[in-house]
Amino acid sequence: MSIIYEPAGKAREYSSLACNLYSGCNHGCKYCYAPGIRRMERQNYLVPEARRNIVKDFELDCKKNYNSEKPVLFCFMTDPYNSLESELRLTRECLKIALKHKIPVKILTKSKTVLNDIDIIKKFENHISVGMTITFNDLKKSLEWEPEASIPEDRIKTLNELKNNNVKTWASFEPVIEPEESLIMMDKLKNIVDIFKIGKLNNFQGLDKKIDWNDFLNRSIKILRENNKPFYVKKDLREACPNIKLYGSEILMDDFDPNPF
Repeated sequence: MSIIYEPAGKAREYSSLACNLYSGCNHGCKYCYAPGIRRMERQNYLVPEARRNIVKDFELDCKKNYNSEKPVLFCFMTDPYNSLESELRLTRECLKIALKHKIPVKILTKSKTVLNDIDIIKKFENHISVGMTITFNDLKKSLEWEPEASIPEDRIKTLNELKNNNVKTWASFEPVIEPEESLIMMDKLKNIVDIFKIGKLNNFQGLDKKIDWNDFLNRSIKILRENNKPFYVKKDLREACPNIKLYGSEILMDDFDPNPF
C-alpha cells in the first residue's frame, strides 16, 4: 500500500508529496474538513488510530523515493503529533526512516510534543522544516475552536525552541477565523518564524463571507514585508483579493521547501 503520495488541488499548496501515518485526530478542531473527506463520523474521527503496517509500508515508499528532491509533508489528513503519537511513536520511527533514505521532510502540527523528536529533527540539518498551524492569540478562543491542540503560548514557545536549535520554522495561517487574532500572532512570530504561509477561511457557517479579505491581506503584507519575512499567499486568498499586487516567491508555493540531500 502506498503511503507517500502526491496531493492534488488545494492540498498541493502544502507540499509536492505527503503521507498520513494515522487515521483520525483528537484535536477536535471545529473547522476540520478531514472527517468529511474520509467519510467518517466526527466522533469516530476524534479517536486516532495507527494505520495498518504503516512503518513497513512507509519504508518501502522511502526506498522507491531514495534521495528525493521533493519533500514529504507529515501529515495532511491528520496531525503527526496527535495524542496517540506519544504512545506509539510512529512519526518518530518514520522520521528516522526518511532520514536514512535521504528524504527531505516538512512537518505541520498543532502540538508542542513535536519537541519530543527534536534530536532526530536536528539530524536533518537544512533538509527539514517544522511548521505550526496558527489561528488564535486568545486562549479562550483557541480552546473553543481547537480544544485538544496546544494553546497559542505553547505553539509560540515550540517554534522559538526549534528556532533556537537552528531548525527552519514555518507558520500556516489557515484557516483565518478572526483576522485580528491572526494578525496579532503574525506580529508576535515575526522574529521567530522563517516562512509564513497565509490562507483564509472557506465556506464555514458563512463566517468567511463577513470578513474583509483585502484588509486582512494588506495588513499581513505590511507586517511581513516591513520585517523582510518570506511568505506565500495561498490561491484562495489571492482570488479573494485580485487587485492586491504580489511578487515572485509570494505566489510560488515550492520556493521555501527544505533542501534536497
